[in-house]
Amino acid sequence: MSAIPISSSYASTFSYSAAHALPFFFARNNYSTRINLHPPVFCQLQSETEKPLTRRCSPFLESSLLSGNGGVASNEWKAVPDIWRSSAEKYGDKIALVDPYHDPPSTMTYKQLEDAILDFAEGLRVIGVRPNEKLALFADNSCRWLVADQGMMACGAINVVRGSRSSIEELLQIYNHSESVALAVDNPEMLNRIAKLFYLKASMRFIILLWGEKSGLVSEGDKEVPVFTFTEVIHLGQESRRVLFDSLDTRKHYMYEAIKSDDIATLVYTSGTTGNPKGVMLTHQNLLHQIKNLGDIVPAEVGDRFLSMLPSWHAYERACEYFIFSCGVEQVYTTVRNLKEDLGHYQPHYLISVPLVYETLYSGIQKQISTSSLVRKLVALTFIRVSLRYMECKRIYEGKCLTKDQKPPSYLHSILDWLWARVVATILFPVHLLAKILVYRKIHSAIGISKAGVSGGGSLSSHVDRFFEAIGVNVQNGYGLTETSPVIAARRLSYNVIGSVGHPIKHTEFKVVDSETDEVLPPGSKGILKVRGPQLMKGYYKNPSATNQVLDRDGWLNTGDIGWIVPHHSTGRSRNSSGVIVVDGRAKDTIVLSTGENVEPGELEEAAMRSSLIHQIVVIGQDKRRLGAVIVPNKEEVLKAARESSIIDSNSSDASQEKVTSLIYKELRTWTSESPFQIGPVLLVNDPFTIDNGLMTPTMKIRRDKVVAQYGDQIENLYK
Repeated sequence: MSAIPISSSYASTFSYSAAHALPFFFARNNYSTRINLHPPVFCQLQSETEKPLTRRCSPFLESSLLSGNGGVASNEWKAVPDIWRSSAEKYGDKIALVDPYHDPPSTMTYKQLEDAILDFAEGLRVIGVRPNEKLALFADNSCRWLVADQGMMACGAINVVRGSRSSIEELLQIYNHSESVALAVDNPEMLNRIAKLFYLKASMRFIILLWGEKSGLVSEGDKEVPVFTFTEVIHLGQESRRVLFDSLDTRKHYMYEAIKSDDIATLVYTSGTTGNPKGVMLTHQNLLHQIKNLGDIVPAEVGDRFLSMLPSWHAYERACEYFIFSCGVEQVYTTVRNLKEDLGHYQPHYLISVPLVYETLYSGIQKQISTSSLVRKLVALTFIRVSLRYMECKRIYEGKCLTKDQKPPSYLHSILDWLWARVVATILFPVHLLAKILVYRKIHSAIGISKAGVSGGGSLSSHVDRFFEAIGVNVQNGYGLTETSPVIAARRLSYNVIGSVGHPIKHTEFKVVDSETDEVLPPGSKGILKVRGPQLMKGYYKNPSATNQVLDRDGWLNTGDIGWIVPHHSTGRSRNSSGVIVVDGRAKDTIVLSTGENVEPGELEEAAMRSSLIHQIVVIGQDKRRLGAVIVPNKEEVLKAARESSIIDSNSSDASQEKVTSLIYKELRTWTSESPFQIGPVLLVNDPFTIDNGLMTPTMKIRRDKVVAQYGDQIENLYK
């Protein structure tokens, strides 16, 4: 590997000789030199008896260093950062990423991205990071997050990741529990928010600001804890790499080791929907399994554009990012605020996101239709109803329906069923085609997603799933856990069975067991889903008892989810659905009524959320005689419905609690009428469940236990 050229803007920073560059840097910034400095430029000062420093490298990414200096290089991927050399060689000058909303806005090619990762990794070595040390990376989705993440892995460190919106207490708990030695944060604003508690209760060797300048810090903090900007770390790494490649003698002062596939790459703390988060240990091998096999689900091609908005520390977004960058695609970073505009502007081929985003898109489309003129509204709704019916018939004759019945239908019944569905679909097809031209084409131009939207990280509502299918937007639903790196099953475009999470991905096994006896159940039977495969975590950090509770000696992980596997049928509606996985909800979310009946709240919540009047809902009732719910109403839609029903005056801007409750009850009866369980008492609350108030996880799942705890007294009063 050749020396990395230094741009003119960087050269001025390092205009001093190599031996004096870093001491000047620390003196200029008033830092204590007690920090461990291990750049190659200082190796010449080591005594002959001093033990050489260990330099751990990614086997393929830095193979030239390993092969020439006693290390074991590799010509294939053994660690996650190895993918960057392959991508740089294949796609060099192609755009890898666009980050328009940070200051400065950034666009990077694949070659620039590889160089930045190598520079950051070397910069970390310069400021004293040793192999296997843990570095906390508390920041949000951006190109610099990616560089920092991969730079940490490339130097043999283990990163501990979380987003900036987590509470200070949670971040401190994760930092200390993980035994991190240093901290990288998003920007000065975040450091200002957490500084007081962290300086007081955490041991930090140094701090890195990914964005912004040190001038934005409110106070100097602890003088013994140096603060580096992202650019400073990059510059340190560039100079050190230049000296390293220019001097054979410098390279001889190191012992070289290759990162191993079973080394821990990262600690990802679970989102904590119940209890304290646990540190999931994911190895390079775990993540490489995802990179190598996600192509079966998302057939990404060179030049495809992906829109990224999820927290990059989340296992789902993270694995998908690693995978797509191995395919030569262009990733554009966006935000929740800019998503709608960016979908239209960038016209992405793919969107990888959580169910809430698709539900938001669905609601926006529905709202636009409902506010149209009467004629346009009737035409659009009629077209959608026809398309929903057409797609239902299409699923039947293509054999992509779900069934729990282990006995397949007779051949005669299958033929008649196929014939009926085919005839009805043929009749409806011209109307569906007209709808595509008159209505759906406009929706497509507004949201892009020309190839597929991939949904994961939660349950996708069936009505949202069917709607996007009807208008011709492919949505592939997937399933996984942080503990499984995370993807273990997903729908392929060729077998996109609505209502399921698809087939297991390669090298992955599923079984369904009885929750009481652990007996393996036959296909079609509902029970606890267990999974086994190379993507399963190494365990929970410093928590062997929790590890043993979910991971048995034979390598099966208890997902904690209730589900079933579609039986094999060679004929009938389900002939092409055999073996797909259906997830019905979390076992720990099951509500047990005082009557002894078990209720899965997710099904009721999904049905209730079809009402435009309900913004958020949590079904309650543990140990009670009947179910209840905590509901955040959609105020705008409630007022609109109240005026249309003449419950309030057309000029009124408010409705009484009693009138709102009456409307909500009516909606609940309408949308949950098919459920064997009905919702009784309702608690209406004004404040939405958000990440900031602690009632949603950073991955936008409602923290059921926190909601119940916060409104505990009011809930008890509901049942009096």
